[in-house]
Formats: sequence, C-alpha cells, structure tokens
Amino acid sequence: MSSTTLKPGVWGVLTTPFTRPALDIDATSLAGVVEAYERAGAAGFTVLGVFGEAAQLDTGERRAVLETVAGSSSLPLVVGATSLGTATVAEETRLAQQVLGDRMAAVMVQVNSPDPAVLTEHLRAVHRRTGASIVVQDYPVVSGVRIAVSALARALRDLPFVAAVKAEAPPTPGAVAVLTEELDVPVFGGLGGIGLLDELACGAAGAMTGFSYPEGLIACVEAWQTGGYEQARQAWLPYLPLVNFEQQAGIALAIRKECLRRRGLFQDSAVRPPAPAMPDALAEQLQRHLDAVARTTGTR
Repeated sequence: MSSTTLKPGVWGVLTTPFTRPALDIDATSLAGVVEAYERAGAAGFTVLGVFGEAAQLDTGERRAVLETVAGSSSLPLVVGATSLGTATVAEETRLAQQVLGDRMAAVMVQVNSPDPAVLTEHLRAVHRRTGASIVVQDYPVVSGVRIAVSALARALRDLPFVAAVKAEAPPTPGAVAVLTEELDVPVFGGLGGIGLLDELACGAAGAMTGFSYPEGLIACVEAWQTGGYEQARQAWLPYLPLVNFEQQAGIALAIRKECLRRRGLFQDSAVRPPAPAMPDALAEQLQRHLDAVARTTGTR
C-alpha cells in the first residue's frame, strides 16, 4: 500500500463516551458526535487516540468503537496506536485494518525514541509488517519521549509512507515551521487547538484534535484558507476562552466530555479511571463559557 498524504483541514479526534454506572461504551452518543463533526465540515477522524481513552479499552471495545465510527460516517479514519513497541503497534494496526479495510487512511504512531535512527527503524518496521500509511505523533506529555525537532525531521525525511505529522510538543508553532520546511507532508497541530492560529501562520495544514465545538476549529481553518490571518483570527476569537478552559492539565478530558454532554451530544460525561473527573467547583464557570460561545456564535 502506498502512502497518500492526509487532506488539509480539521481531523476530529474522537472522545469515547461511556454510561454509568458500568462505564460501558455509549455507541449512540459516539455515532451522534461523529455525525455532528461531519455536518460541521471535518476532513476526517482520528479514532482511538489519547483522548479516546484507547488505553482503557479492551480489544473488543476497540473493535466496537471502530465499527461504530465507520458505520456513522463515510469520512477517512486515522486510528491511534497506544504502544511505543514495534510489535504491539503492528498488532494494533492489524486489528484496525481487519475492521476498517480501505476506510483506514493511516495509523497514528507515537515518537518512541529521541534517536532519529531508532525512530526511523521503528516506523519502517511497522510499515513493513502492516503496509499501513503512518501519521507520526510527537506528544511527549503522553509518550514520555522528547525528540529535537531537527532530529524528528531527519528521522522522517526519507519515509514515503508517512502521511502526516502531528506536532504536540510545545512550543508547537516553531516546530510546525521547521517540519513544514523540512518535510513534504502535511503537519497538523493538536492540543485542543490552543495554538491553532499561530500553527496555521507557521504552515500547519490544519488541526488534528478534539474540541467541544468542532465548528470553531473548522471555521478558523477555513477562514485561514480563504482569507488569511485576520479572517481566521476573527473566526477563532469567540472560542478561545473555552479552548483555554478546556485544556486544563489533567482534567481536560473530563471538561471536554462535560461540554459535549451540556451541548446534548453525549448522554454522560463519565471518564474511566485513572482519569480524574471535572471538579464540581468548575461547573458554574464552564456554563459561563458555553453561554458566551452561544451568544457570540449562535451555536449551542
């Protein structure tokens, strides 16, 4: 299978909804949020990523998530791999290929070493074993691996099966600038869109992230594509306080799920341990942010 680079735009990172008390997967809510992203204009989806709580799902649950998403949208899918080990990443990739077939645009593989030679061989081995195109995710807060941006570019320079890079090692705008200069593949920002405007200014192809208002992400990227900085800035401004609130370290997932619940897209905002719940003390302030977005954008 040859690599095809990912389409520019917003690739929505999907959060997995659960229902209490058993914390079972809520397939109805998952399908609903997929349909909402597609209506808003998403280019595709990232399934079983970090914010999809993939590490907390067993094999059967991962399969169920993939089947639900594939059955709810015709958009292309990037599937996250949770491991840093070659054999395990290949195994996760083959499971996704069994479920999705040609619907799978790429597997998202985390940087597993600061040594570019080690990373290059890891990616080559995954591709040899699976034939999958690869999105390379540089996300040290999750992987625990920090690689210099110059070393990352060197590791990826001669890998034709790399479909995109997801830059999530702050400060991201400078990293995006280097990667887009050095590589002939699209580079996407993440981190809930908190650096989106600056990443676009530095050459990002869009965002591969989640946010409780995908309409805002998409409006910003589309405005950048058609009108440049000032139009993108105006499109993104109404959402920025909520983006900042939602991206609080440690509880960002719980806040996003509660936002989606209050928007009527999730039935429940439950997270699986060890992820912490949103503190009750933040409930009133969250509602202020949601009300402000609704007033300024007309979107609830």
